[in-house]
Amino acid sequence: MRQGFGYGRAARLEEALAAHSAGTVWLAGGTELLNWLRLGIQQPQRVLDIGGLTALHGIRREGDDILIGSLTTLNEIGEHPLVRELAPVLSQACLLAASPQIRNRATLGGNILQKTRCAYFRADDPAPWPCNKRAPGSGCAAREGHHERLAIFGWTETCVATQPSDPAVALACLDATVQVAGPGGARTIAAADFHITPEMVRAAPGSTAEKVRDEALIENRLAPAEIITAFRVPISALARRSAYLKLRERQSYEYAMVAVAAAIELDGDRVRSSRLVLGSVAQKPWRLETAERLLSGKPVAGDAARVAAGEALRAARPLAHNGFKVALAANAVARAIELAAGVKGTAT
Repeated sequence: MRQGFGYGRAARLEEALAAHSAGTVWLAGGTELLNWLRLGIQQPQRVLDIGGLTALHGIRREGDDILIGSLTTLNEIGEHPLVRELAPVLSQACLLAASPQIRNRATLGGNILQKTRCAYFRADDPAPWPCNKRAPGSGCAAREGHHERLAIFGWTETCVATQPSDPAVALACLDATVQVAGPGGARTIAAADFHITPEMVRAAPGSTAEKVRDEALIENRLAPAEIITAFRVPISALARRSAYLKLRERQSYEYAMVAVAAAIELDGDRVRSSRLVLGSVAQKPWRLETAERLLSGKPVAGDAARVAAGEALRAARPLAHNGFKVALAANAVARAIELAAGVKGTAT
C-alpha cells in the first residue's frame, strides 16, 4: 500500500466534484477501495471521503419509481419494505451479495463499480503474471490459465474477466437507470448499458491499436470525475414478480459461478413478458433477449424456460475449462423463472 497519501472529507457533492483530480479517489463504504489500495491496484495521492454526503443516501418512492441514493448500504436496500415488496429481485441480490458485516458498509454505488474477482488481477503488487487490467499490453494469464469462473460472453484475447456485482444484475433486469453527476453536469445511464465488455470496446467506432491494447481497462460508461448519485427503479408488474438466483460453490459469502435475475408478467399460467439477465458470465450483466422472446406465451413451468434459455445461450463462447457454465446458466434461468412466478416446477 502506498504510504503518505492525503485524506479529506467532503461536506457537499459540489465540493467532492470540485476537489477531484487525477490523483484523487473517492471513498464511500471502503469495502472495495481498501482492497485496491492493499493490492496496489490503485495508488492515489489523496483519498476523499464522501460517506457523509446525506443527499446521496436513502430510499423513497417518487411517483412510479423507487429512488435509491448511491450511498445507501446493501443491507438497507435488501431489508427495506418498499424494495422487498415492489422489486424483490433487488432486495434478494443485495442480501446475497456478501456477509452481513460487509453489507452494512458496502454501498450500492460502490458495489456496481467493484472490479473483477479474477485471481490474476487480484494478485499482490507487483503481480507475478501478466494482466492487461493491471499492465496494458502485458497479456492475459487467465486466457490459458485458471478461468473456470470467468466469461462466456463478451471477452477478447485481451481480457476474459467478469463483473461480479449481484445488484448490478438485478438493476439491469428492472430497467433501472443510474444517475451520475460530474463537471459536465448531471446525466442518466441505463443500468443495462452501464458496464462495457472488451468486445464492445473493440467494436466501437474509431477503434485504434492503442484502444485495443487498453480495452481491458474500460469497464463502464462513467466519464472522468463523474460520481454516481442515485438509482431509479421503475415500479411495474414485472418488477413485483421477480427473483434472484445465485449459484456458487458454497452458500456462505461466495461470489457467483452463475447468477440470474428474472422478472415475469403472467397471463394465467403463461408468460406475457419477461426480463432475464445473467450475472458472472461477462464483464456486464448479460440480458437474454432471445429467451425472453421465445418464452412469450409459453407455460411458466416445465421445459419451456430451459429450452428458451438454451437457445439464447447458443451465442456463448466458453473458454477451454468453463463450458459447464452454459448448461448451468440454462438450468438456472428455468429455476429463477419458477421462483419469480412463485410456482413449484420441475427445474433443478
